[in-house]
Amino acid sequence: MAIDRWLLEQHQSGKQPPCLRFYTWSPPAISLGYHQRQYPEYWQHLTWKGEKLNLVRRPSGGRAVLHQGDLTYAVITSGFTGSRVDAYQKICEFLIQGWRSLGVELHYGKAGRGYIHNPNCFGTATSADLVTADGYKLIGSAQLRSAGAILQHGSMRLQPDAELFTQVFGAESFTKPQLPQSLTVEKIITALTAAASNCFATEIEVQPLSQMEWEAILN
Repeated sequence: MAIDRWLLEQHQSGKQPPCLRFYTWSPPAISLGYHQRQYPEYWQHLTWKGEKLNLVRRPSGGRAVLHQGDLTYAVITSGFTGSRVDAYQKICEFLIQGWRSLGVELHYGKAGRGYIHNPNCFGTATSADLVTADGYKLIGSAQLRSAGAILQHGSMRLQPDAELFTQVFGAESFTKPQLPQSLTVEKIITALTAAASNCFATEIEVQPLSQMEWEAILN
């Protein structure tokens, strides 16, 4: 997520074009929303399969997200007008189209401001989130706006581990996603990249970070 923040700063200064990024987590981690100050103390000592869970803070808002068995996306862009909800829906369109091409229909959640009392981001689905027809919250998203630029990133919950989820969030009900068995992370990324190219009317070029860029991020 430090990379997401760095890419946003680079885009603001005109050094980077808009970009789309996908990544997974190893080892698993819990990311806290930028303004989320209260969380269970035991989260700092959790382990899974012999590895300690990292506890990190996102540059964007929202509640805690458990990053295990998920795929994270990030969009860094600018030039959007209108409300925050308008921007969410314009950006999320590529997620809806991409998942539709994979046989999964998504629609926006309807929860109100009550989500702020739930430490678990996936415990509620707001108008910024995407749920399946059977009510499963597949994608939770959050935004950071800065000087006309937007960082929107989110977690796609693909293969969550029920035991770890319960360990982190307690006795909350756990739901396993009903997704096509043939789906792989690679297939999902390919479909979403094609959808983003269509939605944003742009050619997407894969460009790994250079050694100098990695050094700038890590410093």
